[in-house]
Amino acid sequence: MKNDTSEIKLDIEAIFGVFHSDESYAQLLGTPGSVSWQEGYVKYGFSGSTKAGSGSLFGAINLVTSGTFGDGDAAGFTTGDETETDFEDLYVGWRNEMFEISAGSQNITIGDGFLVNGDALNFGKGFEAIPGAPDMDRGGAYWLAARKAFKKSLMLKLGGDSGFRGDLFWLESDNPSQASMELAGLNVEHVSDHGTVGAYFLKGLDVDATEAAFLGYTHRDGQRTAGVRFQGSMGIENLFLSAEYASQDQGDNTRLDGDAWYMEAGWTFSNIAWSPSLNYRYSQFDTGFDPLFFGFNRGYGTWFQGEVAANYAGPFNSDTGVHHIALKATPMETLTVGALFFDFNGESNSNLDATELDLFAEWVVNDHLILSPVLGFYNPKKSAAQGGTQLGGADTSTYFQLLTIVPF
Repeated sequence: MKNDTSEIKLDIEAIFGVFHSDESYAQLLGTPGSVSWQEGYVKYGFSGSTKAGSGSLFGAINLVTSGTFGDGDAAGFTTGDETETDFEDLYVGWRNEMFEISAGSQNITIGDGFLVNGDALNFGKGFEAIPGAPDMDRGGAYWLAARKAFKKSLMLKLGGDSGFRGDLFWLESDNPSQASMELAGLNVEHVSDHGTVGAYFLKGLDVDATEAAFLGYTHRDGQRTAGVRFQGSMGIENLFLSAEYASQDQGDNTRLDGDAWYMEAGWTFSNIAWSPSLNYRYSQFDTGFDPLFFGFNRGYGTWFQGEVAANYAGPFNSDTGVHHIALKATPMETLTVGALFFDFNGESNSNLDATELDLFAEWVVNDHLILSPVLGFYNPKKSAAQGGTQLGGADTSTYFQLLTIVPF
């Protein structure tokens, strides 16, 4: 519904996925063998805006219904017995050409999601088997990350689409898997045709004491993280460059201070059939580095590195160095195919060293249907019995998922 001054939109997003892993992983599971499960969620509600003074008032209200079914995921974070309906986005704000302020439950991303990309970790009932564990169930849909909004937030944005701009924000998670962390941050950046240069500072303000003690996250109360980043083409057509460096001072002595960084370069061969692109990235995470709220951002591999490694086996963007090669092509305007290779090498502990190859496709069937299959091959150096996480042996595991995405 739209007129000269106002607009209200019905927002519906539905994703359903089927998953299979030949092997299980000793995060919360103790029995080897294959697992098959399904995940799904529907996000539904309204968003809109209306003219107000020299700018516009905007907001959204929607809910998410999510669930996991079948065996539960390959790490045991979900059991297949999770369903939940709750509010997701619930915010209001005001903006003009150079200023925006918003408050409520909303998704917040800094840069390409290296450290902050929504509150997207969605555990289920797997922790119930651990005596004394807090309630970690967020409604399942672990891989799909059905819930991404921070429960409470205040975001102030200054500047336009180019030149200098900045973000000042406060957020509070109600996610037990993140110890319900409270965080404040400042992000400043300069946007030009050559790329975006940015710098940020994050300060942990509080955690839930029970959840933090259980997860080993007490350091997040008082934690300080500062970083710089760049992403762009330097004005050269077909070139892609991206890099980031973050230094982290933990809030107490329960975890080592640590740094993390990555450098990535890519080239698109636009004059060749299918316009293939080839990217190489190296990322490094110190032993004590806490990756905070990283998440899926600019496609498979960012920042969940390896479908098996990043979701089930580990490492989870800490205590590792990762070589990554990505080859992607576009046979048709509506079809993208790709191959992603990852080589994980531990910093202080080699138990999670592994290689992984993921093959994927993204097919836009029509305006309301997208299909995305993924076939993965994960090869750990060590089994769970040798200090790794793969139960029953260190043979190469085959992993498959198929996502059906229905946007409106």
